[in-house]
Parts: sequence; C-alpha cells; structure tokens
Amino acid sequence: MIQTNPAVGLENAIEIIAKRAALARAGGALVPSPCISVCRMDAASGLCVGCWRTLDEICQWSGASLPVKRQVWALIEQRMVARAA
Repeated sequence: MIQTNPAVGLENAIEIIAKRAALARAGGALVPSPCISVCRMDAASGLCVGCWRTLDEICQWSGASLPVKRQVWALIEQRMVARAA
C-alpha cells in the first residue's frame, strides 16, 4: 500500500530533497533515503512526486550499495534541474 504524508506539501518537497541530496554528496558512510513520505507516481514522468525516483529505483533502494545510492541521488538532482529549466 502506498502511504502519503499530507504534512509534507509538494512545495516543501523540493527543499527537503535538495537538503538530503547535499548530505548524499558529502560522501559519508550513510546515504539518506530520498523518500519524504509523499508517495504518488506521476503518470507522465514515471517519477514519484515526492522523491523524484522511478519505481525501479524505489524498489532497489534498500539493497543498493552506497555508490548506487549516490548515483540515484545524482539522477534525482539532474531531474530537479531539468524540471526547473
């Protein structure tokens, strides 16, 4: 079942994701999950409107290595930049 967090408005999602992306780039031993509990897939883009990941990226996250998680974060940031353009 998909859970959503109504307390996190979509307008705040970009700010939250940007802060977590900075943590992921920092290169520490932990890479934060992009999930902000705003779980809703956009049919047009195929991305979650909360975390900007594909369903495959979401499903693979928990078993992914740190380099793969950082790669997903890089893709998320690229998507955010492309959307803002």
